[in-house]
Amino acid sequence: MGDLRGKTIFITGASRGIGREIALRCARDGANVVITAKTAEPHPRLPGTIHSVAQEVEAAGGKALPIRLDVRDEDAVQQAVREAAATFGGIDILVNNASAILLAGTLATPIKRFDLMFGVNVRGTFVCSQVCIPYLAKGRNPHVLNLAPPLNMSARWFKDHVAYTMAKYGMSMCTLGMAAELRPEGIAVNSLWPRTTIATAAIEMNFPAAILKASRKPAIMADAAHAIFNRDSRSATGNFYIDETVLREEGVTDFEHYAVSPGTSLYTDLFLD
Repeated sequence: MGDLRGKTIFITGASRGIGREIALRCARDGANVVITAKTAEPHPRLPGTIHSVAQEVEAAGGKALPIRLDVRDEDAVQQAVREAAATFGGIDILVNNASAILLAGTLATPIKRFDLMFGVNVRGTFVCSQVCIPYLAKGRNPHVLNLAPPLNMSARWFKDHVAYTMAKYGMSMCTLGMAAELRPEGIAVNSLWPRTTIATAAIEMNFPAAILKASRKPAIMADAAHAIFNRDSRSATGNFYIDETVLREEGVTDFEHYAVSPGTSLYTDLFLD
């Protein structure tokens, strides 16, 4: 497998969870990592800020650029991308990881939360992609990776949380459309989704404790993302990758070390039959 030495990776929602883990995995290769998120000051309940992750990236062997960013703010995205490209000489990889979640039915979904999910998940992914594309077109083996599920149009995935499902599928539709659109330019656009729930703050706050115990660590998503980034952008595009499948293709057979509680039956993530 290749490495990402000297490449520039722009990650949204990178102050904790999967975004942070992808940042650290890239850093171990000696990559330049642009750590963007809204959290610049410590959160009372959640660990991690863009600055704490920047320190971890540097300690892991990468170069870090922390930028406070709300992906809903188009001007701020343009400024952040310009700063990233000016600092590191371009952008090779975009990771659209920032996401908002509310697992609630129609009557229990405040419109403010509906707008947040669409603003961050759909609009944020679209804006970040749109602004990065001119830089990616000049990048080395350029990739866009959306943390979004395969499009599964079964009603069971809509009935309990229609707003969230639509917002995540909006990201998936960006993958579907942009992969075809950008294929002639050699820019890969793919989605990555976990086979099991991943132990993040989102799972901790939206699911029972038993599901957190039946989850895997974010490292499995970071290792899968790393494998995708090293695939040829001209051929590996338009895929809805599942983390475990990607790693099996890379020859990984032992997944036990990714488990939060080894030996516990794993909980399959949303949107997967």
